[in-house]
Amino acid sequence: MNTYFIKLTEPTQTLVDVLNRWENDPTLIPMTRPNQNKSELERERIITLDSLTQRLESHHIYLIYLDEKLIGEMNYMVDPSHLYKKEQGTAWIGITIGESEGRGKRIGYVALQYLEEQIKKQGLKRIELGVFEFNINAQKLYQKLDYKEIGRIEDFTYWQNKLWSDIRMEKYFGDNYN
Repeated sequence: MNTYFIKLTEPTQTLVDVLNRWENDPTLIPMTRPNQNKSELERERIITLDSLTQRLESHHIYLIYLDEKLIGEMNYMVDPSHLYKKEQGTAWIGITIGESEGRGKRIGYVALQYLEEQIKKQGLKRIELGVFEFNINAQKLYQKLDYKEIGRIEDFTYWQNKLWSDIRMEKYFGDNYN
């Protein structure tokens, strides 16, 4: 089992098709994007080649491969406006393991370690992320990698007929480690 990562520089229509499949997968939607109600949860979202190309202006995107198969995507952006703790030099991260055969095999763990190394190379000292309250597996992963909870945004996302919190977590590198 060989896991590797490729930085996305030139999006293709084939990649857009895969991302659209993941974006609209009913098992992934509750885990990957906030939804305010049932209809938003069920609404189809379409990624275009243009929108993905534009996204590269603000996001560093890495594709996750298992052997020769694309199974996921991870990304970060620097100092976005939605940070819980507004601190210069912060990377906001996201990860999606889109293919079921990539889940539960420590691929997320290895992928996040790789992403952290890319963030460190850019000279950033802090990472922040949001994880939905019901996503226990992701919370355990982040805790294992030394992320600490810094706050919660109540009633952030809808799933299973109720609203859940978004747990915000952070991790420091180097001299800024608290």
